[in-house]
Amino acid sequence: TRGGSLRSSAGQLSSFQALMLSLAGRVGAGNIAGVGIAVTLGGPGAVFWMWVTALVGMSSSFIECSLAQLYKRKDSEGQFRGGPAFYIQHGLGKRWLGMVMAVLLLVTFGFAFNGLQSHAVTDSLKSAFNIDTRTTGICLVVLLGLAFVGGIKRIAAISDLLVPVKTLIYIAVTIYVIVLQIDHVPGMLMTIVRSAFGLDPVFGGLIGSAIVMGVKRGVFANEAGLGSAPNVAAVAHVQHPVAQGVVQAFSVFLDTFVICTCTALLILLSGIYDIGYDGNGIVLAQNSLAAVVGDWGRIFISVALALFVFTSIIYNYYLGENSLRFLFGEKIQTIIIYRIAVLVLIMWGAVVDLKDVLAFADITMTMLAFVNLIALAMLFKVVKRILSDYDSQRRAGIKTPVFDSSQFPDLDLDRNAWPANPTRQSTQDAEAAAKPVPEAR
Repeated sequence: TRGGSLRSSAGQLSSFQALMLSLAGRVGAGNIAGVGIAVTLGGPGAVFWMWVTALVGMSSSFIECSLAQLYKRKDSEGQFRGGPAFYIQHGLGKRWLGMVMAVLLLVTFGFAFNGLQSHAVTDSLKSAFNIDTRTTGICLVVLLGLAFVGGIKRIAAISDLLVPVKTLIYIAVTIYVIVLQIDHVPGMLMTIVRSAFGLDPVFGGLIGSAIVMGVKRGVFANEAGLGSAPNVAAVAHVQHPVAQGVVQAFSVFLDTFVICTCTALLILLSGIYDIGYDGNGIVLAQNSLAAVVGDWGRIFISVALALFVFTSIIYNYYLGENSLRFLFGEKIQTIIIYRIAVLVLIMWGAVVDLKDVLAFADITMTMLAFVNLIALAMLFKVVKRILSDYDSQRRAGIKTPVFDSSQFPDLDLDRNAWPANPTRQSTQDAEAAAKPVPEAR
């Protein structure tokens, strides 16, 4: 997949850039604070159920991101746009339901989550450096405002730069801590599995909380099935929709199995973890790293969280903008008002603890998943068709399968985004050409 799907096309975003933009959103406060909350309230067993959620999430992410690519549209600026609202309208023929999905995405990601992310980073920096929350809020507003006005290309460029750096450094530091405690890792992994099923004598009573917190925080961390990632998956220029689905499924693996697991082991191996730890998830992660490496651990977590949150907010912003464009078209006045509203909410979230907003976001997030998963089930046959097309080309020896929209005349596709490709060798001809010619006798 890498060879053919990660290359860029002139004027378009590459699949790698779309992957980085997706990871910008997936790898956020949930990977630090969320994991801390999960193991605090659900015990080590919550980590196991986060893994289970990720396995299911990889499948749902593949389906939704493949559909987002398939039903994407090219806008007046020549950029691709797509997502659940688009494949609900053009795949199911239900624009009203697509509008409901767009509104839910706008409210949940464009507004609610941005306020919560802002509060997480300002609270962390105040704890580590005693920086006034208003100062942090103003800095966030200025930097994010500059990112917003550059549109999707500037947002993608920022993600392309920051996401690999923040991810690799965070993984390196947490792995360093895990290596220092390597003798305890096998026992802790066994504790995670045993407590997930109520078999551990210490954490056995937390099996219900382990399942609930593991699933809930797992979904919050990797967002698979919510319909958020397809919005950025659609912007990439790829040769076949399935190629982008594979890439986005990998992002779920990286988010949960790698980054969330690193955070969980960091906390569980620190020596300070206990049931009902008195502190929030961020403080728990800070104190856990500090217990092993010293006071600089608190500073590192705060800086890492700031980078995670910054990229998450620009990702959330784009989801809201994409939803607005679906609802109202390309009216620049609407986009400007939206940008101002998001920046105001970020400043508000920086100085006010928006606990009620979190409860509201949990409800809208559940509604998002409900609507999106129903749509995915109804469009599953379409995914099977394009997957069969992709696989048949790979079996025929074609390294980079190419999607030919003329082979799917019954689908409501944007022929500007997916033009007919008559020069593509048919699968049957390719398979025939790949077969060895029998020797003449």
